[in-house]
Amino acid sequence: MDEPADPPVPATPASPSRRALMLGSVGAAAIVSIRPALAQTTASVIACQIPVPDPARAGRYVAADGTLVAPGTQGAFPPAPVPFKGEDVKRALQGGTLPGVSSEQSNAYLQYIRRLQSGTSGFTCFASLQMPRP
Repeated sequence: MDEPADPPVPATPASPSRRALMLGSVGAAAIVSIRPALAQTTASVIACQIPVPDPARAGRYVAADGTLVAPGTQGAFPPAPVPFKGEDVKRALQGGTLPGVSSEQSNAYLQYIRRLQSGTSGFTCFASLQMPRP
């Protein structure tokens, strides 16, 4: 006669240790791929540039409060001769001075930079300087 079949074994999910190993390997891959991206982002922040003023407003002078004014306005400064590098702006924002300009010019240019808005040349660079770095 036929022997009774063994009772079916209920399907069980992968063991917890196996699942943890799979998640751990995925996490390690994510870390390996994120670190080079962060390094590249940090390098691009250092290399980015901020023109003062932006090319759309070239020729305008920068008042002490960072607003743009007509050329020759009393107490205003001419446009910066070259864009400032992200690393120079970051250093100046931490209490330094922008390179190649007087401390008064540096303060006016930094006020201009702080006022940058989305869509203005240099805004992305300035915004990336504000992000905390690991």
